[in-house]
Formats: sequence, C-alpha cells, structure tokens
Amino acid sequence: MGGVHTIAVIGAGTMGRGIAHAAALGGYRTILEDLLPGTLRKAETEIRANLDKAVELGKVTAPDADSAFQRLEYAGSVEEAAREADLVIEAVPEEMESKIEIFTLLDKICRPTTMLASNTSSLSVTEIASVTYRAKKCVGMHFFNPVHKMKLLEVVRALETDEDTLATAVEVGKRMGKEVVVIRESPGFITSRINAMIGNEAFYMLQEGIASAADIDKALKLGLNHPMGPFELVDLVGLDTRLSILEYLHKSLGEKYRPAPLLVQYVKAGRLGRKSGRGVYEYPETAAAAKQSLSS
Repeated sequence: MGGVHTIAVIGAGTMGRGIAHAAALGGYRTILEDLLPGTLRKAETEIRANLDKAVELGKVTAPDADSAFQRLEYAGSVEEAAREADLVIEAVPEEMESKIEIFTLLDKICRPTTMLASNTSSLSVTEIASVTYRAKKCVGMHFFNPVHKMKLLEVVRALETDEDTLATAVEVGKRMGKEVVVIRESPGFITSRINAMIGNEAFYMLQEGIASAADIDKALKLGLNHPMGPFELVDLVGLDTRLSILEYLHKSLGEKYRPAPLLVQYVKAGRLGRKSGRGVYEYPETAAAAKQSLSS
C-alpha cells in the first residue's frame, strides 16, 4: 500500500476546511487551497476555534491540537497545493463541470503516483476519473458535515479504482478518526440517496400543509431518533446543494427523486440555508454578517 504523508485539499469552504482539520489531526502534513485569500483566513480561524473547542471538551489534548494546527499549510493555487501531495482531495461545489475541471488540472500537475479523491456526495467518480490518465488512482471520499464531528466516511470504488488506492483511502480515513464504509459506485451512494428522499418528502409534506417545518423536524427526531430534522439538516448542508443532488438522482434513478416544487422555489428565492441567513428557517446572525460583508 502506497504511503501517504502529504494531503492537499482543494477548496477551503465548509467541507474543505473540515477535511483539512481531520487530516492534520490524523498526523498528515496538510495543504489547504483556495483562490480567495479571505476564505483561507476564515478557514484558518475556524479550524483553530474548532481545535480549541475539542480541547475544551476533552476530546483532544492541547499538544495534539497545537501539533495539528502546525501541520496545516495554505496555498492560493491548485498547482502550489498539489505538486508535492501524495493524496489530493477535491472539495469544490457539487457540480460535475467544476470537478472535471479540477481533475483535469490535477492530472497534469501531480506526480504519477499521486492519488486523486473527490468529496462528491452523489456524482459519478467514474465519470470524474475518466478525464485523467490515472483512473486506477481515483476514488471517492465522501465526508459529512461538520467533518470534525461526523464519524462516517463513505469510500467509493469507481469502475477502475484499484485495490491499492481503495485500501489507502480506507487507511487514511481511519487515521482521520472516521468509521469507513466501502461502496461500489452507484448514484447517491448510500446516505445521499436515502437522505435526499427523506428530505424531499419532507418538502412535499410542508408544501401540502400537512404540518409545520418545526413539527416535521420534531417528529423525525423524537419518533425516528434522527439527530437532526430534515429541514434543520437541509439548512445546514444548503438547499442548493440538496437540489443539485436531487436533480442528478432524478436524472439517474427516475421519478421518485423529482425535486419538490417548494424546494426549487426556495432556491430560486435565494433561501439557501444557514449560509445565506435564511432557508426553511431564519438565521439573523448569518444574514447580518452576510449583509455587512457585502457593504464593506
């Protein structure tokens, strides 16, 4: 099994910074990339705060948190981040065009031995890998939000992923502190496929006036023992992200995944969840911060 010492994470948004946090805590030299300097600064601040919180809760020792933070590096270009990496994890938005663009670039600039992983939650890793000359070294690594808290990692075997790449991805996930499941590629994998259906049905129920969003969330938390209600969860992951997944599943798997019209309407209205200050619920603090950022 090829050894991984340096991990590059492409994209310092919510998922990218969480993956970088887990990788650094797992003992890897970690390079987090984003084109926007402000996003990198925000990621650095958030990772430090999350490490400090873990120390406060007794989940990580202070020396381990400090060591993890010192293993983090930041890069303003894909080339700078990926050229020395043994494993590159792509964490750009859930759009096939964006992921293909990144993988095409990575295939040109990375060493021939470098593994490429996509954090896609539903898209075809086989299709993403097909634009490279290293399809055997491409794999899916689907992390969950918030990455520093969620234990699951879905490792996705694409059509041509070889055993060494698969085993290495599993080992990296375990060193990051994750419980790993291995999946043969299928649209939506395990969790996105089931979760998208539950969340979509919740929107149909809300649209039909069967119950309020708060009561639907309460019913699933207390009746089915879900840690979050479907609307709380969609506000966290982003309504636009959920819609994109549903559109892909609808195209791939048929009518049962047709997005609820109310979800489509919310996205068109800019109600994207916590990140925009309003989704199914309202988040005044986030909205105020976004407004201040636009005016400055």
